[in-house]
Amino acid sequence: SLISCPQQEGSGTNLLLTMAALAALAAARKSGRVQQSLLPLLSSVSRSFSSAAQPAFADHEREVQAALEYAKRLPGKLFIGGKWTEAASGRRMSVVDPRTEEVLIDVSEGDAADVDKAVAAARHAFDNGPWPRMTAKERGRLLYRLADAMEAASEELAALETLDNGKPLFYSRVADVPLSIDHFRYYAGWADKIHGRTIPVDGPYMAYTMHEPIGVVGQIIPWNFPLLMAAWKLAPALAAGNTVVLKPAEQTPMTALKLAQLAKAVGIPDGVINVVTGLGPTAGAAIATHRGIDKTAFTGSTEVGRLVARAAADQLKPCTLELGGKSPIIVCPDVDVDKAVADAHMALFFNHGQCCAAGSRVFVHESIYDEFVAKSTEAAQKRKVGDPFHSQSDQGPQVDSDQFSKVLGYIDSGKREGARLMCGGRRAGERGYYVEPTVFADVADHMQIAREEIFGPVQSIMKWGSLQEVVTRANNSPYGLAAGVFSNNVNTVNTLTRALRSGTVWVNCYNLYDGAVPFGGYKESGIGREKGEYALSNYTQVKAVYMPLENPAWR
Repeated sequence: SLISCPQQEGSGTNLLLTMAALAALAAARKSGRVQQSLLPLLSSVSRSFSSAAQPAFADHEREVQAALEYAKRLPGKLFIGGKWTEAASGRRMSVVDPRTEEVLIDVSEGDAADVDKAVAAARHAFDNGPWPRMTAKERGRLLYRLADAMEAASEELAALETLDNGKPLFYSRVADVPLSIDHFRYYAGWADKIHGRTIPVDGPYMAYTMHEPIGVVGQIIPWNFPLLMAAWKLAPALAAGNTVVLKPAEQTPMTALKLAQLAKAVGIPDGVINVVTGLGPTAGAAIATHRGIDKTAFTGSTEVGRLVARAAADQLKPCTLELGGKSPIIVCPDVDVDKAVADAHMALFFNHGQCCAAGSRVFVHESIYDEFVAKSTEAAQKRKVGDPFHSQSDQGPQVDSDQFSKVLGYIDSGKREGARLMCGGRRAGERGYYVEPTVFADVADHMQIAREEIFGPVQSIMKWGSLQEVVTRANNSPYGLAAGVFSNNVNTVNTLTRALRSGTVWVNCYNLYDGAVPFGGYKESGIGREKGEYALSNYTQVKAVYMPLENPAWR
């Protein structure tokens, strides 16, 4: 059953996705009109939801049992050189269901010895294998085949993602899995479009550039979007001709294992994709420091990102980092308050607040502040917390006990420091890592909940009076990943988008992601960019070639 109270009818903003909306999204994606821009629809099409549109409650148990069966079928081993193998130490680690706090499956716990084997396999595949030597079109065709295989297994991938992470199943179905599939298709199309230039030079010579793969890439991905982050990392690296050692987060390894299984099935050569499940301080650290890896890519906390960057600096090798955020949303007085409330709600509460770009600092103009706070509180109170396999759940559990305790600790900090608790603030239910949707008003800039990344369902609302003031406050953060601007005045929008020190600025929307558009942060939110043509530069290096023009016809 659902943990939160039944929804009151006839008032407020309901943020569930209707089945009609799901059908519209599926039809749009099939026709090619929607690629990776699905997330805004999750909020925009669901504001007039009727609970009658949801499937029967009886489906819940069927969905759970199917997911558990999918999990049991996984190999649960390391994938190295095209083979499934146990960790050298023989150790295994438990994957815990965040819904129930019970063990789902055990998987191999890889460490430095296993990373050595994976790097050797990736090196052999790069130095001697067909992957970087086949034509770019052949490589692209294999990536298209992988995307097709993912689509055929989309129900299994969605169920595993929800079981692993705790996000609602309908989000896995209409966001995480389709976005991941489309990401592979996007870069499959790029495989034969990576090229250099011919450059005019003095004298009877020609010069041109080549964009070549870097080599063996070590990739470490987080637990908040396990499948999607694997796609963001793998797809551009593979399209460019690299080989990869991938470490999923220890909390959420299942979809990475399934992805390796699919890659093997579609014919991606052995050693091109290697998956090492293990702990961050052992397997993750071994990838970050390994001298056989030519480049590292990490998504996760800024604290760990610093360690990855130091290790790369010691070896003078490139690394890309997509790190934390404390993203501001600026709500101006000329907006439609109801729409701004709904979008700000999704900006924070999507994926239970476990999103690096979450709009966790909401600056609202003083003239509409009280109305905004009241309506935001109402929206949070109506948010249904419960089993993510239940069709009416808006919010599932946090990913694990550590994150659960961390979020509750931040809530206690907000109370102690004097923020006004509008709703939530407690554990939801008695079992599982569920946290009530929480809204704080009258949050001051110096408070811990305004300065530090919470990564949970905690919305902080603050008041502002002048544009100069709010820009200064919004930028007063070590982070610079994303920001949101809500205004109908084009001059205000232009002023704010230029003034905000953020890698992405959403205007009158939030959580819009398209595979062609770069994503990454300013300041301590990272180095480099994911997605689009920009991400390909992370995984290629430029070679300059000179040669004489000795044919007399050219003299």
